[in-house]
Amino acid sequence: MASVDDAETNKRFAESENANFPFLSDPSMKVADAYGVLRPVNPANPTARRNAARWTFYIGPNQKILFIDTNSGGQTANAGKTLAAKLEELGVKKKKKK
Repeated sequence: MASVDDAETNKRFAESENANFPFLSDPSMKVADAYGVLRPVNPANPTARRNAARWTFYIGPNQKILFIDTNSGGQTANAGKTLAAKLEELGVKKKKKK
């Protein structure tokens, strides 16, 4: 997961949610900008901190983007099942358990 929050904020969030996957802290917003998810400045509140859209990028074993889900924001309850189903649909094989 990538976030425009700093590492300490992401660490607290991950611990509060018992997340067992890596977070990329992107407070400079360079990665969010490169992926095209950085939202523009709000003209009604130009001093507010910018944030990133919650999109899901499915990246295949060959490091190429297979699919971008621009409607994934806010989905949390079934996110794991949704991710696994989409990866299967895209032909990405499951990792073998060690």
